[in-house]
Amino acid sequence: MSAVEPLVVALQFLTRIPVPVKAEFTERNCRRSVVFYPAAGLAIGGLLAAAAWALGRALPPLPAAALLTALWIALSGALHLDGLMDTADGLLSHRSRERMLEIMKDSRVGAMGVAAGSLSVLLRAALLSSLLEGGGAFALTVLALVPVWSRAFMPAAIAGWPYARLPGEGLGGLFRGVKARHAVCAFLAAAAIGAAVAAVAGLWSLREAAVLLAAAAAFAYAAGALLASAAARKLGGLTGDVYGALNECIEIGLLLLAVAYI
Repeated sequence: MSAVEPLVVALQFLTRIPVPVKAEFTERNCRRSVVFYPAAGLAIGGLLAAAAWALGRALPPLPAAALLTALWIALSGALHLDGLMDTADGLLSHRSRERMLEIMKDSRVGAMGVAAGSLSVLLRAALLSSLLEGGGAFALTVLALVPVWSRAFMPAAIAGWPYARLPGEGLGGLFRGVKARHAVCAFLAAAAIGAAVAAVAGLWSLREAAVLLAAAAAFAYAAGALLASAAARKLGGLTGDVYGALNECIEIGLLLLAVAYI
């Protein structure tokens, strides 16, 4: 059971997919669970691809994209969207570091959070509409892999920047023990998943698939690092909310790249 617990923790923490297995959210399990974040992303992406396939046969692209956006948010329990909104409220308040952290901890949502959340949802729906209209099997492959790469970067963010809050504050504190080796394992897991999904899709030659996967990985890690560095400069580190915001931004960015590629 000890070998399964980190995977269960990753699925139960990052998704709302029912997993009828009990796992303890200890610091050890949370630390080890980050290696399975790409797998949790694949669980979300696989369900999104299946839903997109079904919706595409029943509805035009725009309403299908709206329903797919709702499903995407629901599968994660709006965890990352909430982080984006809280991060926007804090960072865009232009207050002191301490005050920004207080604002991000507040359960109420301010104007900047509403604006960021609304823009994220609208942009995601618009991009999904374009992807469904012109992507075909490519769209399904993108939907399967975007959540994988966005979550693959999260262990790198946890390991690469300090935690901004005091010990014991926030859920992010459970992941203090995450190291570079965990981030590397998460990257390798995402690469393996990407290669397997590309092989199943059969849309590209081996060389083309490798180039596209490398481009997706490079964008996810480069964009994530730039955003994480900008947030850390203001906050003195990262928080759980920032991790969620990074995930949202990377997903939107990867969808933009996919639509531009079509």
